[in-house]
Amino acid sequence: MTKASRLIGSATVLVVIVTVLFGSVVWGRLHEPYKGYEGGEQFVEIPPRAGAADIRQRLLEAKVVRDPLTLRAALRWTGSSRALKAGEYRFDRPMSAVDVVEKIARGDIYARRITFPEGLTIREMAALYEMREFGTAKAFADAARDASPIRDLDPDAPDLEGYLFPETYALPRGTPAPQLIAMMVARFRATYTEELQQRARDQQLTTRQVMALASLVEKETGKAEERPLVAAVYRNRLRIGMGMQADPTVVYALQKAGRYDGNIRREDLAIDSPYNTYKYSGLPPGPIASPGKASIEAALAPADVDYLYFVSRNDGSHVFASTLEEHNANVQEYQVLYFRRQREQSRQ
Repeated sequence: MTKASRLIGSATVLVVIVTVLFGSVVWGRLHEPYKGYEGGEQFVEIPPRAGAADIRQRLLEAKVVRDPLTLRAALRWTGSSRALKAGEYRFDRPMSAVDVVEKIARGDIYARRITFPEGLTIREMAALYEMREFGTAKAFADAARDASPIRDLDPDAPDLEGYLFPETYALPRGTPAPQLIAMMVARFRATYTEELQQRARDQQLTTRQVMALASLVEKETGKAEERPLVAAVYRNRLRIGMGMQADPTVVYALQKAGRYDGNIRREDLAIDSPYNTYKYSGLPPGPIASPGKASIEAALAPADVDYLYFVSRNDGSHVFASTLEEHNANVQEYQVLYFRRQREQSRQ
């Protein structure tokens, strides 16, 4: 072997060694967990139609990957440079460059949660939506005015009051209000099953009547064991033509009129609204809030009791009565005397 051949061979071996060493370093960098940002979490927003250079810059500035070379290598290794998806991504632990790229390629977008408790109106849900910074209350309220998604179930619905199911929803940042509204209606439809609909038909109740009754139950009690009892009171009153006389309907009427300040006064019971069940007989013309599943089921399966009255015990529970005489005694005990004792204790 000539000297030139030996030199070429040595050079080749050296190149191979350098290549292997370099590849080993790159491989290590690709799979080594890294966290360059301070604090417990870091968010990276990738806008729609963002270019590859823009995405790389955002990841580097957020310090979720070590350096440009490692990031480029990860993109090449995974073959995902053109598969990265727009959205907001949350990083809360050291991750390798490959894991970072694969997370974005999967579209593992961070979803923020918003919980709508049972018994809220559209207006109250809209305020919560804005308070949690998902969007404006107006956008939510405007989207909820479109009743077409439940028109087959409730042809008379002027809006989606009562049909936005109370639940916790996970939403990517920037989710438009109509998309959330669609999710809420879909959840309601999944809850109000064909079995419940058939039960309503068997009882000669429309969906709108069921939801109006269920919303009364929801607003009157938060205790599971009381829901069928409250439903029974209202169903019994309906059966004998007795007025509902439900305070929550007066509150709803006052809210719609922009007159509710957190209290009901005697003169408020005379407000001229079809929702005022002290003034107009029967159920209110529609739901006054969004009931949960338990209240919907209670409306269609009331307890087998003859109660016509109930009054608060001031501890979240209620005492029920079948006659006006019993009810008046309960009012005396749990309202008149209770608050009298409260006033006397406050003076001591």
